[in-house]
Amino acid sequence: MKLCVLGAGAWGTALALNAAGRHTVALWARDSDQIAAMQAARENVRYLPGAALPPSLSLVGGDATAAVADAELVIVATPMAALREQLQRLSALGCPVAWLSKGVEPAAAAADSDMPAFGLLAHEIQAQVAPGLRAGVLSGPSFAQEVAQARPTALVAASVHADVREALVEAFHGPALRVYANDDIVGVEVGGAVKNVLAIATGLADGLGLGLNARAALITRGLAEMTRFGVALGARAETFMGLSGLGDLVLTSTGDLSRNRKVGLLLAEGKSLAQAVDSLGHVAEGVYCARTVVQRARHLGIEMPIAAGVVGVLDGHVRPAQAVAELMGREPGVERA
Repeated sequence: MKLCVLGAGAWGTALALNAAGRHTVALWARDSDQIAAMQAARENVRYLPGAALPPSLSLVGGDATAAVADAELVIVATPMAALREQLQRLSALGCPVAWLSKGVEPAAAAADSDMPAFGLLAHEIQAQVAPGLRAGVLSGPSFAQEVAQARPTALVAASVHADVREALVEAFHGPALRVYANDDIVGVEVGGAVKNVLAIATGLADGLGLGLNARAALITRGLAEMTRFGVALGARAETFMGLSGLGDLVLTSTGDLSRNRKVGLLLAEGKSLAQAVDSLGHVAEGVYCARTVVQRARHLGIEMPIAAGVVGVLDGHVRPAQAVAELMGREPGVERA
């Protein structure tokens, strides 16, 4: 199979490495200087240091349309902020397309559309700008560094199109990476977006030294928020007990490689949001989609107190300890999703 991965960040590079031993793979980057540096070092020093790029992996820059011309599967490995532009460019493509983006688009990006003025999930962006694409998402609990090291990982390939799911399984399922198919793209995308926001909350709690009981409570009640939100958007509740829901939430909330968890830890230490984000060197999608998730939940009449608390901290309206106090001071309730 001929694959083209658009975006040479950590995750795009890791998946390209994974597939390069079994398929013909091209890894594309917008920045020609980055491609030149990777070709010289045979390593993505900026985003995935220490992972050698095999000779079989082609590194290409320039026109993305030319890069995907003969591909049988295209993987869009960009942050959410760049997904709309990439999908517009690929709108006439005949082969399956899948994105790795986990988040919600800022509301302003869709302001000129016919849809409500809140941020969109990836499949909703695709429906707007490239409705003819056979497309889907590859998601699940995964750190790029571990995938590049061929450590055991499981992902989920979600699409309403069976051939897209099958292409993703064929491309990436192997000895170190299991890929499960799922047709609930809404649920898989909601899980991938909301878990980033909840990981910031867990990082805040851990940074404040609130203990393991607090961490377990946040993850569990966060899963309930995620499920309520997803079901209101048309997802199946059982999807959130799978890899892209509970699995990704646990990993991102507890793993030391999690950028979103790290943001919470740094904010709890007293760092400003700008300081926390600048120290990462990578995108932490939870920072950019938290407000949009809460706005859309309110539009749907869905209560998400943990996510709302994160937004308050990110916006500087409340201190981390105050956000915890407000959560603990809520009226007693009945446990249900």
